[in-house]
Amino acid sequence: MSVNAYQVYRQTQVNTASQGELILMLFDGAIRFANQAQELIAEGDLEGANGKLIRAQDIMTELMVSLDMDQGEIAQNLYQLYDYIHDCLLRANIRKDVGLIEQAVRLLAELRDTWRQVVAKSS
Repeated sequence: MSVNAYQVYRQTQVNTASQGELILMLFDGAIRFANQAQELIAEGDLEGANGKLIRAQDIMTELMVSLDMDQGEIAQNLYQLYDYIHDCLLRANIRKDVGLIEQAVRLLAELRDTWRQVVAKSS
């Protein structure tokens, strides 16, 4: 599949996804970028790792700003959790600390799995 065809496929996937599916895509993206950063750190490509960690941080920022804080305690708790993950990724980027990346990925994976269950029940 050509790069252009893949981009069209991904854009179609985003355009036709439900809100829950979009959240899952964001979690998948953050996990993918964080894992890529770990690999780049192991290879000594600190600049590349920086770029991947910034992308993961951007996803966490997007998740935080998209929360409807009028929904009460659950939104506040999610915000705090997203902020903590963002902070882990930020500190990992500054220190190039794979342990902090792994911690963020574990939390992201748990959140993704929980959201996956929510999306499956609402389908």
